[in-house]
Amino acid sequence: MAETTEDLEQAFEAKIAAEEKIEPKDWMPEAYRKNLVRQMSQHAHSEVIGMQPEGNWLTRAPTLKRKCILLAKIQDEGGHGLYLYSATETLGVSREELIDALHEGRAKYASIFNYPSLTWADIGAIGWLVDGAAIVNQISLQRTSYGPYARAMVRICKEESFHQRQGYEIMVELARGSDAQKAMAQDALNRWWWPSLMMFGPHDAESAHSAQSMLWKIKRQSNDDLRQKFVDQTVPQAEAIGLRIPDDALVWNEARGHYDFGEIDWDEFQRVIRGDGLCNRQRLRHHKQAHDDGAWVREAMAAYAAREENV
Repeated sequence: MAETTEDLEQAFEAKIAAEEKIEPKDWMPEAYRKNLVRQMSQHAHSEVIGMQPEGNWLTRAPTLKRKCILLAKIQDEGGHGLYLYSATETLGVSREELIDALHEGRAKYASIFNYPSLTWADIGAIGWLVDGAAIVNQISLQRTSYGPYARAMVRICKEESFHQRQGYEIMVELARGSDAQKAMAQDALNRWWWPSLMMFGPHDAESAHSAQSMLWKIKRQSNDDLRQKFVDQTVPQAEAIGLRIPDDALVWNEARGHYDFGEIDWDEFQRVIRGDGLCNRQRLRHHKQAHDDGAWVREAMAAYAAREENV
């Protein structure tokens, strides 16, 4: 007797409840698949677009050692995009469709990458804060319910840990340097702190996808819980090197065992999400140009693959 949709849904929910991974050939609700495509493709786009603010400093890094480290980090991010695009393709969507959605504005990437990298200290702040925030989120994604996504996150988290450490090391060196260098580090922290908190998304009650993603165990922790964890771990790191978090409302709450912190400018967040950030147009224009410039490589690879099939 053929299984009904109700039977399939019950089996799916049972696997989720039992902490078993959903695999590409398993039956899944269409809404689950679409939710994953949205989240995973946004993650992949963010990794690739995120190469741009750092690539801007590759030729201007202060030493050969710093250039090598930054080049390795940018290469890692390209690899992360590759893992995530490949994982998303297991859901029956092509990479061409994913890229088209990005270029046409139907898909998003992390709002943080629409801010400019103005000084070398920004590269430190991106590694320390942006990658630090990413790790907080991505560690929980190693337990996400979709198998290919969870497995991709294992390697990504290991490499993001390196990214966070190299960023913090840059900030340590600047904070211990001249007055001008410390001021540069503080300025970068001032500009990247609030956008980093925005990376976790809106408050849970205002998030369009969080509740269902939590039920399906695509997400394992809420936006607000992840943001609190990031604040709690980052404030002592700033204090250790003599930098000040740019938040007058920041205070340790003994009763909660957490830091209280000020309210995010959600109007700015929404403005950047809508495409009106400082670098939205620049980032997308650069990605489109790079994609067009690489068309001949994709065409050559397709022609080679077709020829090999006919040999």
